[in-house]
Amino acid sequence: MADDLTLMLDGSNVSGWERIRVTRGIERLPSEFEIEMTDLFPGQLESISAIPGQKCQVALGDDVAITGYVDRVIPGVAPERHFIRVIGRGKCQDLVDCSAVWPGGQISGSNALQIAQKLAKSYGITATSDGNDGPSIPQINLMIGESAFEVIERVSRYAGLLAYDLPDGNLRLARAGVEAHTSGFIYGENVEEAEFEWAADLRYSQIDVYLLTMQTMGDAGVNLVPVATATDATIDRFRNLYVVSEQVQAGRNIAQERANWEAARRAGRSQAVRVLTDSWRDGSGVLWTPNTLVPVTIPPLKIPKETFMLISEVTYTLDEEGGTHASLLLMPPAAFTPEPTILQPLSPDVVRGAPNAP
Repeated sequence: MADDLTLMLDGSNVSGWERIRVTRGIERLPSEFEIEMTDLFPGQLESISAIPGQKCQVALGDDVAITGYVDRVIPGVAPERHFIRVIGRGKCQDLVDCSAVWPGGQISGSNALQIAQKLAKSYGITATSDGNDGPSIPQINLMIGESAFEVIERVSRYAGLLAYDLPDGNLRLARAGVEAHTSGFIYGENVEEAEFEWAADLRYSQIDVYLLTMQTMGDAGVNLVPVATATDATIDRFRNLYVVSEQVQAGRNIAQERANWEAARRAGRSQAVRVLTDSWRDGSGVLWTPNTLVPVTIPPLKIPKETFMLISEVTYTLDEEGGTHASLLLMPPAAFTPEPTILQPLSPDVVRGAPNAP
């Protein structure tokens, strides 16, 4: 399958771009692209009718990678050449850039997916999930000036979900993926460059979680005895981290989840692999896809045969100097466990207030 990018604008398709950068990921919203073309003959660039704010689709070969809008159009001149650069992002940019809109500013009796659907609808975006929609949330209040994605991210964390965009421009709520590419990265075959960032500075032998108390008149606002502990046996010297959990309602359960999350996430992120390969696709012709597992075999980096890692981010590139490449950031799935949280950190009696308050 030919590796080429087509920019689709209101029925007109423009290909032949000389510099291409398209980035998608599960910890970035929205997806984005930057492409550039130099005119090969006088008047060629005048035929490109890209306008800032215009709807567009970006296709890599026959596969749509981004559906969104043109953000910027940058024509330029230089000695002996004219060029045009087009920059854009996926539809979910409006969830990130714009405020959360909902009548009354309060959503009741909805799970994470339903809240995302309600907030996304204002901006012409649909939201789907992998079947994990999250528990029903009795009430969530929108803060003035808060973006739609800030609310969605908050309720997604509560539900243990990641929030990212799909090639059709719509929003996806999902846990770390379990599906895998049919092929992966093998040293000596399709790995041009690779580096394994194996870190210890992010990890601790023991993580203790303390609860923030409501006893504001006392000497300390934090309980002096940890209510939850997690350990990391791979750290052979004493490295202790104290974490304050601000939750009061269901505090002890959340505290233990927080301790486990800190240990697992830090372990996962201490094993990041960056791979540069010469194709945008796996052996079956499928684009390298975020939130998909991939087998990695790079013995010189002490990565055993077919170690499965999750694609966190992929950047598809093309230029005259280097040709076609994909740059990927890979991590163990444990690195993408969302931080446990509850939406109302105060106890119910504090939220309700005093019965006889004026």
